[in-house]
Amino acid sequence: MRQSPANRILILIKTEGPQLGAAIGDALGISGEAARQQLAKLAEQGLVEPVTVGATGRGRPRQLWHLTASGNRQFPDGHAELAAGLLGTLVEQLGPAALDTVISAREAETLQRYRQELESVGDLAARIAGLAAIRTREGYMADSWGEADGSFMLVENHCPICAAATACAGFCRSELETFRAALGADVERSEHILLGARRCAYRITPR
Repeated sequence: MRQSPANRILILIKTEGPQLGAAIGDALGISGEAARQQLAKLAEQGLVEPVTVGATGRGRPRQLWHLTASGNRQFPDGHAELAAGLLGTLVEQLGPAALDTVISAREAETLQRYRQELESVGDLAARIAGLAAIRTREGYMADSWGEADGSFMLVENHCPICAAATACAGFCRSELETFRAALGADVERSEHILLGARRCAYRITPR
């Protein structure tokens, strides 16, 4: 299905970060004026907002377009409020140990599924690309690439379980361990949405 220019703009800012209006026009193959018209409509809907940044040299200040909180909510949230509420009730009624059991069971199921999908994949680069594809299907808007020093980056531009992870950091720790086991590599989180970053990013190095 063909996406509207407005949706393409939201996805572009979500995946690439704050953008200049002209850069959005270039990325979408439309004029800068057309891009500004779309941005104005999205701003009226409360989905994006401009942030003025200082210019270098004698140039005029520039406007970078950001997603608002409402704009971020246009992406899948994994039934955020329900998940967070259920976790709170679980801990209240059964104690923290019950939540640890749930997280461990989820980690085991997820790891088994990832390993099954990646078992026929050859080298580490291919496994990371395969994991990024899996995570994208799950709503994380993931991407991956190799770095000049031989390491790899796995980036997730969205977290559909953010509310649950906010309520329980154990989900984030569990995902990190799942990545390490599924890839057979060292994985360290370098950016974290829950700490205020725009995305979650992981640096991966061969063992």
